[in-house]
Amino acid sequence: MGALDGRVVLITGAGRGIGREHALLMASEGAKIVVNDLGGSADGTGADQGPAQEVVSEIEAMGGEAVANGDSVTDWEGAQRMVNAAVEAFGDLHVLVNNAGILRDRVVVNMTEPEWDAVVEVHMKGHFCPTRWAAAYWREQTKAGKEVSGSIINTASGAMLGNLGQFNYSGAKAGIAAMTLVAAGELARYNVRVNCLAPVARTRLTLQTPGLGDVVKAPDDPAQFDVYDPANISPLVAYLSTADCPFTGGVFHVGANEVGLYQGWSLSDDDIIVTEGRWTVEGLTAMAPRLNEGRSKLASVATSIGDTFKNYGQREPTT
Repeated sequence: MGALDGRVVLITGAGRGIGREHALLMASEGAKIVVNDLGGSADGTGADQGPAQEVVSEIEAMGGEAVANGDSVTDWEGAQRMVNAAVEAFGDLHVLVNNAGILRDRVVVNMTEPEWDAVVEVHMKGHFCPTRWAAAYWREQTKAGKEVSGSIINTASGAMLGNLGQFNYSGAKAGIAAMTLVAAGELARYNVRVNCLAPVARTRLTLQTPGLGDVVKAPDDPAQFDVYDPANISPLVAYLSTADCPFTGGVFHVGANEVGLYQGWSLSDDDIIVTEGRWTVEGLTAMAPRLNEGRSKLASVATSIGDTFKNYGQREPTT
């Protein structure tokens, strides 16, 4: 018996990298998979149906069930076709994993409008469109009196906290984390849980991220634990997809042998200064610098995500 027996799963960007690992692991746990992948390059250009079909063949070779879908996540009608493909092939949809993404890195002073638009469209609209059609399907199922046990897993990044050279990508990933919280609240009435990952792994995108190419290479010794293997991410996705998983509205750090839950933007009494009535510029000039004393951690985030990857996977196992 697998943890996902009978669950129907739609995974976007599942032809390569992390998405492929999700598809293979979830199929091994008994899920029926819709493998969506446009087959484009890392910058989003081009299309190739080969990667999606290859993953389907791998799943079928291991005795699982899968179908390929080559629609773009940014295509409104294409996103509906993805959901319909699951229902037509397997009779239902239980899980949506929004995983597709691209990169067009540039510092903001040199970034072009097309570079901004392409990244924001694939990541944010590419999460919205499939989510919207999956949510509509589950709403109709609920209205028809059917019991729903749905799960959406979105994909953000540690770059959501700010990574130099990724003005567009960091903004889009932060937006995905915020969208997760809203969707979790809105879809709870249909018994649909929504969570988000910030994975740390070796992918086509991280290999092209400034400062990461050399850091995330596979170890020379095949017996050594590969802390950047994209397969390290997939067990958490499978867990969040199980029918009885209690989590919703969570943004998870995951990679190597680590899983963590972000606590979000916090604001304690120590982070607030107060005056009588309205603040003046003079008053803020005198008092506001105190707020900087507690923000060293946040200020250090927007330097390079490479710092997150270095010395990764070195924490002691939890007991």
